[in-house]
Amino acid sequence: MVSQACWDFQLGVGRVLRVMAQAVVWGGVATASAWAQTPAAAESRIDQVTLYPGSATVERVAKVQADAKKLVFACLPVGLDVQSLAVAADPAVRVGELSVQTEERGASALCAGMASEGRIRELEDKKAALAAENDALDMVTAYLKGLASPDAAQGAAKSAPDPKNLAAMADALRRTGQESLLRQHQIQRQQEDLDRLLKPLLAENSRAQAGRARLVNVHVTLDTTRDAEVRLSYQINGPGWSPSYRALLDTSTQALHLERQAQVAQATGEDWNGVQMRLSTGRPSRGTTGPQPRPWRISIAQLQMGTTMAMGGYAMSAPMAPIAAPAPAAMGARSRLAVQAPEGTDLQPESFDAGVFNHTFATEFLVPQRITVPSSGQRVTLALGRHDAKAELLVRTVPQMDASAWLVAEMPQPEGVWPAGPLQLYRDGAYVGTDTLRTGGAYALSLWFGRDEQVQVQVEPQKDMKGSTGFVGARAERTVARGYTVENRHRTAIALQLIEAAPVSTDELVKIEAKFSPQPETLEWQAQPGSTLWRTRLEAGAKARFSAAYAISYPKEARLLESR
Repeated sequence: MVSQACWDFQLGVGRVLRVMAQAVVWGGVATASAWAQTPAAAESRIDQVTLYPGSATVERVAKVQADAKKLVFACLPVGLDVQSLAVAADPAVRVGELSVQTEERGASALCAGMASEGRIRELEDKKAALAAENDALDMVTAYLKGLASPDAAQGAAKSAPDPKNLAAMADALRRTGQESLLRQHQIQRQQEDLDRLLKPLLAENSRAQAGRARLVNVHVTLDTTRDAEVRLSYQINGPGWSPSYRALLDTSTQALHLERQAQVAQATGEDWNGVQMRLSTGRPSRGTTGPQPRPWRISIAQLQMGTTMAMGGYAMSAPMAPIAAPAPAAMGARSRLAVQAPEGTDLQPESFDAGVFNHTFATEFLVPQRITVPSSGQRVTLALGRHDAKAELLVRTVPQMDASAWLVAEMPQPEGVWPAGPLQLYRDGAYVGTDTLRTGGAYALSLWFGRDEQVQVQVEPQKDMKGSTGFVGARAERTVARGYTVENRHRTAIALQLIEAAPVSTDELVKIEAKFSPQPETLEWQAQPGSTLWRTRLEAGAKARFSAAYAISYPKEARLLESR
């Protein structure tokens, strides 16, 4: 009887395992059937993107076979500029008419299963197969628990089993149950891994579908005699790039490395996978016609009844001048400068605008390698090259504004176009902060690398005295005296620059006399009147004092106005 029970147990386990196998097989069949029912979309890929601040020109390429009569570029973003569509092909291809069809995403047979949906279906099918296997293992576990139930134990007692057979049956139960529970644990871990993969894909797919409720299909009629390639390009607003830089200074060698980078991002609804990228400083989304000048006309207003005017003792009247309406030319210029979004597009503000570029014509940067930019707004950093220079290290202080010393690296202006952008600064491998890089000036490029704590600046209390001069005190006089002391606590000498903001008269009635000690290098630092510059070499452990005195005289009845 016990042998019959063992035989029944083995038959039961085998039956359950067959059910489990059938569940997995049917799950795979269902998966294959689902894939077979997925309609295929026109095969085209994004090959090249020219990116501007706030817009992009996208170029797609598709292969056509000989004797092809029609080509469909499917599932394009609805935000593309239809007027910018352009088709180019090999000489063997004759291109005919071009039509644009806009439809709802759910109603498009060409766009079903596009983007990340295929990967989502694959992971969901794997989860379903694991769930089927887990259910089958639940059946095995339930069967084993049934054998170990009180009713089964009573039946075994009545049959008076052979102790040897009982031991073999117990061992088989133990091993089968252990394997089933261990496999269920492994299935749980695999399902957790699949959930981790599915979660970002589902979130991205939901976001993409929310922003792409409608899609565009471009139909191209053509005639080709052999296999060839057809390219479609279009303009789309929204994506963009902005420059960024890193400056790395080695104070021991005075070597300065200026790295040029670009921050690229886009949320057009289609991923740019492995594309050739060009970055341009141009702005095709802006108007191409500038405003026209308006004549400046001057005449004598005609005196009429209206507003009373006093003239020669008589009360005369002049009409109130109406508020001038904008000239038609000016209104037209403003309307042309406004960027018109394609109908049905929900454009966001340009969050990747690089600002004003100081250049004559647009400059392009070709990224050497193909890159991928997802349609999630995630920023991708690209390296555009490096400029190496020998810097002159200075310690600069403007004590009247801040009693601190700053390490400054001066270098010649770099060649080429360097649009203004955020700058990260590193001194001897340590990060010191951020600034904004602005090039193109008439003077050397100054990069500030933070405070120099080894240089102490002391500001003496300002002396401000008033008095009178001239014939019986016809003019008032004000005397201002300032003094500064700088100490170098470095073990080496430094090149010190101290800049003083001196008073500048803008009225011929105000006279200013200045006395300095020592005599400064210039009274107009970087062509700025009133910017007094002392420049000296300060040895290690040495101190230097700088002073300035200003005598300001003006008419006694006048009141001085100061602006800084």
